[in-house]
Amino acid sequence: MALNEKYIHSTEDAQPSVRFATESTEAIALSNLDESESQPRGENKPSSIRRYGTITAINGTVTVFFAFATHHYIYLEKDCSTNCTMQWCDGYGMLVLLLAFVYSGLLYFWLIKPRMGSTVSRFLSPTKTTLSNIFHKKTTKAIVGAIVLLGFALFLYFDSRHDASRLMSLTGMVVLLGLSFLCSKHPKRINYRPVFIGLLVQALLGLLCIRWDVGRSIFACIGAKVDTFLHYSSIGASFVYGDALINKYSVFAFSVLSVIYFFSFFISILYYVGAMQWFVLKLGWILQSIMDTTVCESIMAASNIFLGMSESPLMIKPYVKDLTHSELHVIMASGFATVSGTVLAAYISFGASPGHLITASVISAPAVLCVSKIIYPEVEESKTSTDNIQMEQSTDTSIVDAACNGANAATSLILGIIANLIAFVAFVAFVNGLLGWLGMLVGIEDVSLEWFCGHIFRPLAFVMGVSWKDSEHVGKIIGIKTVVNEFVAYQQLGALMKNQTVTSRSSTIATYAICGFANPSSLGIMIGALSAMAPSRRSAITSVSFRSFIAGSIACFMTACIAGLLIDDSQSIAMQEQTLGAPANLTF
Repeated sequence: MALNEKYIHSTEDAQPSVRFATESTEAIALSNLDESESQPRGENKPSSIRRYGTITAINGTVTVFFAFATHHYIYLEKDCSTNCTMQWCDGYGMLVLLLAFVYSGLLYFWLIKPRMGSTVSRFLSPTKTTLSNIFHKKTTKAIVGAIVLLGFALFLYFDSRHDASRLMSLTGMVVLLGLSFLCSKHPKRINYRPVFIGLLVQALLGLLCIRWDVGRSIFACIGAKVDTFLHYSSIGASFVYGDALINKYSVFAFSVLSVIYFFSFFISILYYVGAMQWFVLKLGWILQSIMDTTVCESIMAASNIFLGMSESPLMIKPYVKDLTHSELHVIMASGFATVSGTVLAAYISFGASPGHLITASVISAPAVLCVSKIIYPEVEESKTSTDNIQMEQSTDTSIVDAACNGANAATSLILGIIANLIAFVAFVAFVNGLLGWLGMLVGIEDVSLEWFCGHIFRPLAFVMGVSWKDSEHVGKIIGIKTVVNEFVAYQQLGALMKNQTVTSRSSTIATYAICGFANPSSLGIMIGALSAMAPSRRSAITSVSFRSFIAGSIACFMTACIAGLLIDDSQSIAMQEQTLGAPANLTF
């Protein structure tokens, strides 16, 4: 006890010296902090000069180049006699658009948003509050929805009055929605907002991408540029494998799959600099705001437009372990409902239109959210939001490291594609041989897996808008895609298009219907990828996997119905012609 009192008294006596030492230490620290703050400002002066000098040099170079390009364009226009209109998808017009987009973005993010963002937000806040209160009412929502539906119905009436067969696609949408309700895990807990808004967004995107001339031209231009960009890989492939394998004989494993190295190379660079995460996060925010889906669901639906089903979950890898069953279902379904940019060249080589492929991936994003929220409604509370989510960053150390790792990572993807193609094509041949032998024993000829698929999926192809004459062929394509994979399906579709066995409209609907990864091998890949990211959630992942497979397939078929509803033979031919011929000279 005496020792404790002695310790207390000694401590109290020492307090003045301790306070002095503390105050002295704080004073020294503050003086050092002032010196450290003033010192870097002096040292950063040259770096600031270098920074602003670099920015000035870059903008000056761009200005000089644009001046020379403008002078050259004016000079050519003076000597032009025919077809002198500006081509926005090529040459000087493309340069003007690119510079306008880039400098508009820089102006907004560097000047307007930092300096005027809060002022604009305060100015628009009353308007936003008023609109939010108005549209929060169920009556207002019902009136707006009825107006939109009535407008779309009137458009369809006047647009299809000379070709009523296109309205069969509406029957297909009703059938597919009914099938989704039959497969629903919790039919009484369905949130109808993402369902109705998803249908509306699909229709609006269809009008924008397919029926609107400007929108169709934009997507045709994007498809042509993507096709041209991907075909640059043939130069590197010819250098490695030789011109004979790439251009003369066009061996699939060398001429087509080599583009995956090139595309993965660029995706890895964009991922390293953060451009891919930023772009996907913005798209995800738009989907979340419109459809009232969770942040992870929206991000995954947006990222699967560009990335593959095994790459896109990496963007939310830290959050996979915390996702609800419904969120896991949406993530898997999003992977099954779209295709990745790395395999577009393979489908294009079979004859698929790049414009249709890109349009299908865009429309399928809201489609899969719509269908998924019917088949597996949310009954839990999400643990992620826009406030706490952070995008996964690249682990590469430099741009060169990212480029090399991206190219190297494509090796496993290519080997996986080759292995699956060899195995599944051989399996189809085996099944056809077995079915042919069994058919021969009972006196039935030409029995094959394609024969069964054609009859099973023929009604589905017909209600999606395919003519009854072509429905058996398209049914075979859909069946092969669902049972085997989309590579074999696009190969057979390309043969039908080359031989003109089906009409252009039927081939277009088939292009949309099979533009997804929903097949048995992809189901195994998805389960393995997500289970590796969150081993503790493997049981939850497997429990929602089959329903997500169905949801991804239905989403593709819904997109095909939108295409069948809005497109006819002449429009399909025009869109295909707009995307042909661009890779020939490999120039923009």
